[in-house]
Amino acid sequence: MNQTSSNASNMPEASTIIESQVKPATQKKKYSKQNGKGFWKRLSTQKMLLLMALPFVIWLIIFKYIPVAGWTMAFQDYKPQFSVWEQDWVGWKHFKDLFNEPMFYRALENTLGMGILGLVFGTGSAIFFALLLNEMRFMALKKWTQTISYLPHFVSWVIVANIVITMLSPEGVINNILTGIGLIDSPINFMANPDMFWGIVTAADVWKETGWNAIIYLAAMAGVDPQLYEAAKVDGASRWRQMWHITLPSIRSVIIVLLILNIGNLINIGFEKQMLLGNNIVMEKALVIDLYALDYGIGMFRYSFGTAIGIFKSVISVILILICNGIAKRIGEGRVF
Repeated sequence: MNQTSSNASNMPEASTIIESQVKPATQKKKYSKQNGKGFWKRLSTQKMLLLMALPFVIWLIIFKYIPVAGWTMAFQDYKPQFSVWEQDWVGWKHFKDLFNEPMFYRALENTLGMGILGLVFGTGSAIFFALLLNEMRFMALKKWTQTISYLPHFVSWVIVANIVITMLSPEGVINNILTGIGLIDSPINFMANPDMFWGIVTAADVWKETGWNAIIYLAAMAGVDPQLYEAAKVDGASRWRQMWHITLPSIRSVIIVLLILNIGNLINIGFEKQMLLGNNIVMEKALVIDLYALDYGIGMFRYSFGTAIGIFKSVISVILILICNGIAKRIGEGRVF
């Protein structure tokens, strides 16, 4: 009897244990269902935002995702007169041809060279310009400067290239200034010097895009807590020290995220600048991957070869983004994902 009563007295304890083990699971399941319902409910309340995003999503699908199906051309001996299913499959032939082309490595070298120069000077000039604008206290002058700095972004590269070529010609304003102040004895034909081509392209690109690229940095600086600046003023910090110790650390995560994205586009620098500013004399330094794909791929009706170049660019871009994002994640700074 005593043993039976003791077992009976232990029964509630066992049921309590079982209930304690089962209840969290049911609560978790219930929570997940409620969380899912909450997501769709929040989504239904944002119909206007979804409608605003719909055109961009459609554009993304049509021009970015559907063309990926064309990657099959890189593994075919593509001929436009035949359908996709009637093409001859050649495997990795075009990639092998690409890596055996000496001109490809020259184009890759030029692309990386101009890409790195644009990354360093483009990012640095945008941050520096944003810092200067952020420190301007006269609002009318600040807005006027911002507006003027944005305008070159909307100017076509055709116009910019003509301006640069005219200014750097032997009879141009740059040579007139240099000869006028005695730095050179005779005019220099800048556009016929291959060693100067990378610098000319980088300078033109920085002039055109600095104001536009500074917008995001300015927006990030606007979110810095003003009390930090007030405390720094009380401690006697100069405006330079405030920029160095408050502004820059506060936007560090934004700088890193944009840097990761820009590194991902390191070999996607386009070909407009090089094609418009280049000539036969400097073509050795002007040939980039996109221009190489245009001339040696599409220009020679080698569509499969041009597609292989595009796939190579995409793979390298993804690898660069993953590496940079992994480094940023490891050191605990801002990252893309």
